[in-house]
Amino acid sequence: MKPQISVVVPALNEGAHLRDTVENLSDTLPPRSEIVVVDDGSRDGSTEFLTKRRPYIKLRRAKNLGVARARNWGAMESTGDVIVFADAHIALPQKWWDPMLEVLRKPSVGAVAPAICDMKDPECRGYGLKLAGPYPNQEWLLRRTKTPRAVPLLPGCCWAMRRDVFNATGGFDSGMIRWGSNDVEYSLRLWLLGYELQVVPDTEVLHLFREGYPYHVRSEWVLYNKLRLAFVHFEFRRIARVVSALQEYRGFPNAIARTVQSDVWIRRAALASSRIRDAEWFFAKFGPRW
Repeated sequence: MKPQISVVVPALNEGAHLRDTVENLSDTLPPRSEIVVVDDGSRDGSTEFLTKRRPYIKLRRAKNLGVARARNWGAMESTGDVIVFADAHIALPQKWWDPMLEVLRKPSVGAVAPAICDMKDPECRGYGLKLAGPYPNQEWLLRRTKTPRAVPLLPGCCWAMRRDVFNATGGFDSGMIRWGSNDVEYSLRLWLLGYELQVVPDTEVLHLFREGYPYHVRSEWVLYNKLRLAFVHFEFRRIARVVSALQEYRGFPNAIARTVQSDVWIRRAALASSRIRDAEWFFAKFGPRW
C-alpha cells in the first residue's frame, strides 16, 4: 500500500539539524507515510545516520542540484498522494498534517502551509507572505485569522500539495539556481494556473532562520532567480522596473546576461498558453502597487 504523505527534505551540510528534523517527522507523521531526503552533496557527514536501512525513509544522493531540482527529484522518488516540501531545520507539532490535508480536499486549493514561527523566538509568527516592491522581495503576513485563508505566497520551509497538482503544474522551476525565489515563483505560478493557496493558522511549525548558509550562494545566482521570475511571469513594464531596481547590485551584468540567454522566453510562452490569470491580476488582488 503506497504512503499517504511523502515528505521531501532537501539537505546540504545541515549538521545536526537534519537528524532532529527527520526524527521529528518520524514521530509526528501518520501511518503509511514516507520521508525522502535528497542530499545535495553534503560534506559534513550529516546524512550518514540515514545509511541504516529504514523502510519509510529514502536517502537519495546528488550534487549541485539546487533547491528546486532537489525538491523535484525528491517528489519523483516519492509515492504519496500528498507531497510535503520541508526544510531540514524545522520542528512540527503532533497532528500538524491533519488540518492541512483537510484544506487540500478542496479541488480549488493547489497548496497549503502552516503558520511559521521563529525557532529562536516562537512568539514571532508569519501567516504566509506577500511580494513587496520591484526587487522583488517578500514580506511576512502577520495578521492571524481564525480559519484558513488565501495568501499570495507560501513559505517554502513547509508546504503541502496533492501529487496531481504537482504533476499538472510541473513542479518547481528547474531553471532556478541553488537558492532564492523558488517558492515565490511556484506560488505565483499556481495562482496564475487557477489554483488557490491557503495557510492554516492554528498549525504552527518552528523554523530556524539563519544569518548565513551552510553552502555557497553567489549574489549573481540570487539576482538571476529574481530576474527569471520577472521575465517569465511579469508584464514588460514591470520587468523594466525589476531590472532598474536590481541593476545597482554586484553581479547584475552576469545575471541579466544569463537570464536573456536562458529559456525564459520559451517558458514564458508556454505559461501564457496555459494560465487562466495573468500577473496583473495577481498584483491587483494582492499588491504591491508599483
